[in-house]
Amino acid sequence: MIKSPLLTLSATDVLKAFKERSLTPSDYLASCLAHISQTNPSINALTVIDAERAVPLAAQASRRWQAGTPAGALDGLPIGVKDIQDTHDLLTTHGSVIARARVPDQDLPLVARLRAAGAIILAKTNVPELGAGGNSRNPVWGATGNPFNPNLIAGGSSGGSAAALAANLLPLCTGSDTGGSLRLPAALCGVVGYRPSVDVIAHPTRPLGWSGISVLGPMARTMDDLLLMLRVCQGHDLNDPLSSPANPERFNNLPLTKLSDLRVGVSESFGGAPVDAEIRRTFHSRVDLLKPHVKSCLPADLNLGQMDRTFDILRAESFVAGFGKAVEKNPDNFGTHIISNVEMGKQMTLSDRAWAHSEQTRILRKFNLLMQDFDVILLPTSPVSPFPWTQSHPTEIDGQAMDNYYRWLALAYRGSLMGGPSITVPSGCDAHGMPFGLQMLGALRGDEQLLSAACAVEAFFNQMPETARPTPDLDNIAVSNPDLRSIVTHPPIINGVSHSTSSPMQTVV
Repeated sequence: MIKSPLLTLSATDVLKAFKERSLTPSDYLASCLAHISQTNPSINALTVIDAERAVPLAAQASRRWQAGTPAGALDGLPIGVKDIQDTHDLLTTHGSVIARARVPDQDLPLVARLRAAGAIILAKTNVPELGAGGNSRNPVWGATGNPFNPNLIAGGSSGGSAAALAANLLPLCTGSDTGGSLRLPAALCGVVGYRPSVDVIAHPTRPLGWSGISVLGPMARTMDDLLLMLRVCQGHDLNDPLSSPANPERFNNLPLTKLSDLRVGVSESFGGAPVDAEIRRTFHSRVDLLKPHVKSCLPADLNLGQMDRTFDILRAESFVAGFGKAVEKNPDNFGTHIISNVEMGKQMTLSDRAWAHSEQTRILRKFNLLMQDFDVILLPTSPVSPFPWTQSHPTEIDGQAMDNYYRWLALAYRGSLMGGPSITVPSGCDAHGMPFGLQMLGALRGDEQLLSAACAVEAFFNQMPETARPTPDLDNIAVSNPDLRSIVTHPPIINGVSHSTSSPMQTVV
């Protein structure tokens, strides 16, 4: 398979080449489309591909760059948008039977900002049904395979975005995160996924506007590219009461962080979550490499409270608000994950909800005290190496049974409870030769400091081949058995009657 060298360029370098007129958006798009046609069938990362509109948009951007008048910071750059995020006049299915013909008549504000900056919405990226779970498979499009081995999961719920980035199908993709949906797939595919503080990127499609466990965020292959995208994505919207107006240039000039000034906390289990022994060994090997180069590196006690029960209640109430009536009316339209979350929520009382919000507050305040001693806290992102996509989720980790389909994500979702930033950066491979992502937690609203520290950590690990960002061998990519699309029972209705709506579909992740 002949690959264009353009595909391995970072988004930052692609835009630099546009500016220098050594590359046009049209030529770059043509390379992406050729690569997508060759590679996407093997991993099923992209769902709808809108080449028909992308080609003339790239031609217009090419003329603007030639004239020295780009429309914005991302002019002519093709990107992917997660398939639970509305894109004007482009099929947005949420991986759900109920939305397989849904064509929104407006963009999500996040998408609108990207489009206004000149980005070309080339494709939608695959998700679990309605974004629920850490395995991106659904009855509309099928499963997404990991580019390092398509028989294994790419993670979720932003699995299509992570796989597309790792396979060089697109230079930037959007994501979202309730219980790790930006961080987990980034870790399993060897890219960068950033969960911002709840105020950074407006999320006006939450069914519960005052509950901040779900956020939107960017995904990229490098920190420079992630920051490039974040500068466009960040912003306030009145329909998200948790977002707040901020200096539009807040991420333009991050404070410089030297490793030698960094106070690092370490937790292999986020307060006792089960982690596979091989993952623990890989994690500690990374910490051992970093430790001599930082100011301090000490254990961080993340036993912050009853984090699992708190998350269960906050998650379940969002599912009841978002999908409860629809599940009650026609449960056959939904998979077991959605139904089980709704049923969990309906069993809870107002006292349960009051307790959970009180406990979440206590957890945050304990975390705030802890962060007085640390600049960042390091953890693994995933407790296991990628497993077969035919398996919904691990049923046991390190001898401990998982009591529901998302319990294995505790390393990530416990960090969602504080409302602050967290990020996963690539750090070589695990003992099975699959990507290993190092998770970093920052203080509430300490996004600039966390991102700066992540830049320093990325640069450190990229110095060594064994810990640099891994890349899949796409020339020898395996064939998934069974086929990634074998689970499709309700294929998308692409040329049927569209179901445009002025009311955005609610999303709980």
